[in-house]
Amino acid sequence: MGAVHTDDAGPAGGFEPVHVELDWYDGPRGGVADVGGLPHYFRAVHDYNRPGEPDDVYLVWPISEQALVWEREQWAIFVAWNDRYESGNANTSSHPGHGDIDARYDQLETLLAAHRQVPPDARRMRAQWRHTARDRRYRVDGVDCEVRWHPAVR
Repeated sequence: MGAVHTDDAGPAGGFEPVHVELDWYDGPRGGVADVGGLPHYFRAVHDYNRPGEPDDVYLVWPISEQALVWEREQWAIFVAWNDRYESGNANTSSHPGHGDIDARYDQLETLLAAHRQVPPDARRMRAQWRHTARDRRYRVDGVDCEVRWHPAVR
């Protein structure tokens, strides 16, 4: 993992990598990203389309080493499909998330289901996102954005 940055003084300005994107709507809604230099799950607290609710508050919780291995494996399957899709060699109906398309993807979905559930001790954090200058949005090593976390007041 990269160095931990808690303010703008570090080379990444306190921003940390996003490893996996599990949900996106007008920005990241869930996935796996570093928090304090260690991988964590994150999930948006509020529905993106509910007026008056902040959409930058997330629940974060540590991910186990095994779950991280599985998440990265499933992410690689998705990235390979997305590469085919963007090159015109696949369509949306062949997305592995639809089920019964990629057996290993489906198996990983089952293995990861319990890990993706928000535990009662998840921390509330505010996220500040920024895009990185990458050649593609999705790559096996992560997403084209970084996040800086701040404690959120309840």
